[in-house]
Amino acid sequence: VEKPTVINFNPGPAKVDPTVMAQAQKELLNYRNLGFGVLEMSHRSAEFIDIVDKAKTNLKELLNIPDNYKIIFLQGGATGQFSAVPLNLLNLSPDCTADYVVTGTWSAKAAKEAEKYGKINIVHPKLKKYTSIPAEDSWQLNPNAAYVYYCDNETVNGVEFHFVPDTGNVPIVADMSSNILSKPVDVSKFGVIIAGAQKNIGCAGVTLVIIREDLIGHQMKECPAVLDYKLQTDMNSLYNTPPSYSIYLTGLVLQWIKNTGGVTAMSRKCAAKSQLIYSVINNSNGFYQSVGGIRASLYNAVTVEETQQLADLMLSFQQEHA
Repeated sequence: VEKPTVINFNPGPAKVDPTVMAQAQKELLNYRNLGFGVLEMSHRSAEFIDIVDKAKTNLKELLNIPDNYKIIFLQGGATGQFSAVPLNLLNLSPDCTADYVVTGTWSAKAAKEAEKYGKINIVHPKLKKYTSIPAEDSWQLNPNAAYVYYCDNETVNGVEFHFVPDTGNVPIVADMSSNILSKPVDVSKFGVIIAGAQKNIGCAGVTLVIIREDLIGHQMKECPAVLDYKLQTDMNSLYNTPPSYSIYLTGLVLQWIKNTGGVTAMSRKCAAKSQLIYSVINNSNGFYQSVGGIRASLYNAVTVEETQQLADLMLSFQQEHA
């Protein structure tokens, strides 16, 4: 596969591995000798249903998803799920209440959206700036809440959870858009995991939802059909025309992750990449500050070698301008 001349550190849509792109290119006009590509394929066809089912099977294997969880491919991005989550789950609480941990831009937007549908409790004092996660023992959790929501990795602010909150019997909803499949996850600790695909697992257009079965079927009557977890689960994500090509590309990415060592290998690679960049920052004697600068995203498809080139560039820039 020809290597790109530009190294892509975009925050999303982010880099897709070149071998995945090459396969998509090869199959663009003629998928498995059908004479047409996935872009033209009926979403009711046996071939497309096979694409959906294989993607689910690989995801289940990669994350060791228990049998009592369902996988749904939806539209609207994680932002759409900011509405879908309360519309589907708030009825689990007798007074339509949910707890939110707000540690950055994305969880703040999620909480604001959820306020349209019920009572939203921010479990900690309002943060003046998003630079850390409030100590868990300072949270005021409601044992009767429908769920506890948080964003596992706040890309805009650089805050990532390195623990799964203890919420007792209250289901946890986690937005893992930016770090899904970059580290091992015990799915059984979560009620719902949501993730837009365009950072780590594909291209823009499809959103992943992993949901425990007992949380399905509690949707409000106002819940739109396209966001209804029960309807979409019952219809195998095919209630209406899905983002077919995006699901196909996600399937290719999942297969690539599986072929290259799975989540464990991705986790090791991500740790190495992170260490390279933070080492430059931490040893810069203050040259790299939080004001100004650029943002570099090190998603799964970015290689250690590409990250090393960025680290080298940062070092040379510092030496020239310090």
